[in-house]
Amino acid sequence: MPDETIARCRCWGLVKRKECWTFSLRGWLVLAVGVLSAGAWLVLVVQPFLAVTQRVPTDVMVVEGWISESAIRVAVTEFGAGAYQRVFTTGGPLRGTGLDGLEERSLAQIGARRLQAAGLAAEVIQAVPSQVRERDRTYSAALALGVWLRQHHLPVRAVNVVTEGAHARRTRLLFEKALGAGIQVGVLAAPNPEYDAAHWWHYSEGVREVIGETIAYVYARFFFHPSHAAAS
Repeated sequence: MPDETIARCRCWGLVKRKECWTFSLRGWLVLAVGVLSAGAWLVLVVQPFLAVTQRVPTDVMVVEGWISESAIRVAVTEFGAGAYQRVFTTGGPLRGTGLDGLEERSLAQIGARRLQAAGLAAEVIQAVPSQVRERDRTYSAALALGVWLRQHHLPVRAVNVVTEGAHARRTRLLFEKALGAGIQVGVLAAPNPEYDAAHWWHYSEGVREVIGETIAYVYARFFFHPSHAAAS
């Protein structure tokens, strides 16, 4: 056996030594700078990416019933500034059991009442509750809206959905999946009043929302395959 082979083998040939490449000090520094730069870019870009506002031409607005009072006011302002003729509110059953004193039993109904309180006329608002409370709530709310539109034979071809903060991009995606290709979906992201969007990483609510919505959007984009046929 050659001397080089003997030097590389130990334990009667059961293990052997191999050469491998690894980072030098300069290499580790370059890698660290690259990772930090990518992280800084992600911090600056991810929240605006998620909190997207992209309207489509339509006279129909949809408001998610769970949004904050400040977002409700944004929706009312949006209605007055556009050519909207009708508003649909969406959302599932309320959580908790202490509901005896409430007339509203869903977030959709609560959203409708809050829009009226903020100045919209009752005749332009239609609450469309869904029946799902715990999971896939946004998709189920959008699916219920699509069913309602078909049942009432309303020829809606586009909607603008008012939601809040970093939830916007996922909201648009799930409404597109639920409503099908026949209805174009725009979205308006009202600011989340609990943190400054330009410095979201300074706030616990901002960190929770942005990181949570990033994960949820990736899941909705690549792994969520609903069994319901929206176009049926």
